[in-house]
Formats: sequence, structure tokens, C-alpha cells
Amino acid sequence: MERIGVIGGSGIYQIEGLEEEEWVEVPTPFGQPSDKFLIAKYGGREVVFLPRHGRGHRISPSCINYRANIWGMKSLGVERIISVTACGSLKEEFRPLDFVIPTQFVDRTYERKHTFFDEGIVVHISFSHPVCLELADLIYKLAKEEGVNVHFGATYLNIEGPQFSTLAESNLYRSWGMDIIGMTNMVEARLAREAEICYATLAAITDYDCWHQSEEVVTAEAVLDNLKKNAENAKRILKKVILKIPSLRSCPCSEALKDAIVTSPEVIPPEVKRKLEIIIGKYIKS
Repeated sequence: MERIGVIGGSGIYQIEGLEEEEWVEVPTPFGQPSDKFLIAKYGGREVVFLPRHGRGHRISPSCINYRANIWGMKSLGVERIISVTACGSLKEEFRPLDFVIPTQFVDRTYERKHTFFDEGIVVHISFSHPVCLELADLIYKLAKEEGVNVHFGATYLNIEGPQFSTLAESNLYRSWGMDIIGMTNMVEARLAREAEICYATLAAITDYDCWHQSEEVVTAEAVLDNLKKNAENAKRILKKVILKIPSLRSCPCSEALKDAIVTSPEVIPPEVKRKLEIIIGKYIKS
């Protein structure tokens, strides 16, 4: 049975009804993931949870080992990842405590390892639509059923962090037409696509960023307070999504590498083939 992955804060995993819970350590060729993976069952579906910042929120966005996290999910048989994340709003109509399902990203990071294919192999995946639209649409519909305020189709601007934006930056991003702002999801989406895993984001708005008169100073305390307020809604949405996800995938995410590997198999170093076998194995044999 395929598994459903959830990446987010540790509070998200305290879901009533989880069964057969087990924390599992997963070594990867890219180093240590953010934490152990929690494998559990909910309603007969197998779910794999990972605290993005580690339990206790101890890893800064720039220091997260995104490759190890996504590789670990892949090695555990995860075919879909739901990211539960905090974000700031760059639009008046996107209010704190609302939810957003972004379908586009803009990357402003510069410290991240954002590909599995940086040694001995060149791969160019299609990424015009960076999230799985089928999964994103399902999350949106089920969130609406829960009665929360939710917006579909936004653009998520990914900054490096860990500092929040300057006022000038916040106004610049608004002039670009960006909708929400965060620090983590762009790299996850890229790596999930390279690993042929469906990926979609359930973003909880915590603040208006500093452009808004009511938010001239964005504080971590306020962000975390609003995130906690939305945690229960997020967990209710997650439970519905886990139960409603179809068993089989019909989206193109599962074949993202089919025509994307441009390096001739015979020149790919054997050690690279072995290292990436879990990702490229169905196309290139080690």
C-alpha cells in the first residue's frame, strides 16, 4: 500500500485516532533528515509524518536538510506529500487565520541544496506547475467542507530567512503580485517532483507581513500564536484528506523523470547510480 507523507510542525501529528505509531530513523545518502519519521495508520491508510524543523523546532529554514527529508519519504514508500506550513499574507483579502492552497512558487533563496542531481547526472524536470494540482484541488475542496476560510491558486514567495522581510522587501513582493510569503516550501516542491512524489501545500496565514499597518513589526511570538490557533483546523482537514486520497495516482507527477534525464546512462558513474537508485532506478539500472 502506498503511503501518504505529511511534513509540518510537531503539533500536527497529535491527531486523535492514529494507530500503530512508530518513530523510525532513516539514514540517507544525503545526511540526516530533520528528525525521525513517525509511521502510523489512520482509518486504514498508512501515513508518514516528519517534523520539518525537528521536534522542538530546532532547525532554521536555511539549515533544513531538504534532500534527506524527501529522500527519506521516498524510501518509506510515500507517493504523496502534504506540507502543512505557516505563511505571511501579502494581500488584504488573505487574512490571518485563513488557509491558502498555493499553486505557484517564486524562489528568493540562495543557501539551499535544491536538486538530487548535482553530481554525474543532469536532469531537467518540467516544473511549470510546481504542485500536484489533483492533490491541491482535493485539499481545497475538503478544507471548504470543514467551513474554514480557504483560498486556492495563490503564489507563494519563498524567502531565505530566518529573518522576516524588511518593509521595502514586503512592498516589493506585493508589487510583483505575490500572495503569501514563507521560508520552506519551494525546495520541498522541487525535490518532491524530482522524486516523482505528488506535493501540495496547506498554508496557514499567521500574519500580514510588515507591509500592513496592523503588522508594522512581525514577531515570532505572534506567528506561533496564530499557528497554534489554526492547528486544530489543519488537523481536521488532514484527517479528511488522508481518508479521501485515491489509492491510485492519475496525475503526471509519477512520471516526472520519464523524459527528463539527459545524461547517457553509460557515462553516469556507478556510485551515482547506486546513490540515486531509489529515485532513478526504474529508468536507469545500477
